Amino acid sequence: MSGSYAPLLILFGLSVVNAIGMMVASHIVNPRRPTPQKEMPYESGMIPLGDTRARFSVKFYVVAISFIVFDLETIFLIPWAVNMRQLGWGPFVSMMIFVTVLAVGLIYEWKKGGLEWN
Repeated sequence: MSGSYAPLLILFGLSVVNAIGMMVASHIVNPRRPTPQKEMPYESGMIPLGDTRARFSVKFYVVAISFIVFDLETIFLIPWAVNMRQLGWGPFVSMMIFVTVLAVGLIYEWKKGGLEWN
């Protein structure tokens, strides 16, 4: 039984040694030399204006959450669509329920103005 886990443990050990080795090598090859320019906050190549702790609009978070939800939908739909014919009607119905719940959520967000960026 323990012999079957040996390749996995070797891979894990090599991964840890590789990660530690890369961190040590980066500190040896490129020591930290801070300058005022390097210590400035970076904002898309522009000089930062105002406080970096400014509040964002709630709509920004709504759009971000919507992106995550529909990204997860894609992650679930693609493997299901590839094997749809072999799975039968049970998974088809459950996926239609899943898509319906997401569609109702999208319609609700659209009606509440969550997709407007004004």
